[in-house]
Amino acid sequence: MNVSMKINGRKVSAEVESRTLLAYFIREQGHLTGTHVGCDSSSCGCCVVLMDGHPVKSCSVFAATADGHDIQTVEGLKQGGVLHPIQQAFTDQHGLQCGYCTPGMMMASVALLERNPDPSEHEIRDGLSGNLCRCTGYNNIVKAVQQAAGVMSAAAASAPAADD
Repeated sequence: MNVSMKINGRKVSAEVESRTLLAYFIREQGHLTGTHVGCDSSSCGCCVVLMDGHPVKSCSVFAATADGHDIQTVEGLKQGGVLHPIQQAFTDQHGLQCGYCTPGMMMASVALLERNPDPSEHEIRDGLSGNLCRCTGYNNIVKAVQQAAGVMSAAAASAPAADD
């Protein structure tokens, strides 16, 4: 079947088997390797991407389901050569070690901060509960999300109003 979607703003189309998972479509047809597959059972969250702004575990979504949708991966966070606040915060707060879970953690964090720009520590931990990390112990990941929340809130507060 023919599947077409926008991945990080770029249209990607390909003929794929109906059983092709979104994670593999992104990696193989989109040539983007930031989306990791850790478990193939939607348990670990390494494969989280945003579909129309909502986090999905791309190892459990068929590419055909994403046909016509907008997909954002970790590669799409960086804009104009500038890291997204969550990417910078993961670096600053040492929120990664091996890095395998990091793309999924970042995408889940971005979605969390879109829904809740000022989450408590409990809300962050709850929001990331579908993402597993075997290296960090999560404390620095939580600090990274808190830092990004502060940076994003400050940027939103200093942005000119839409009607200015």
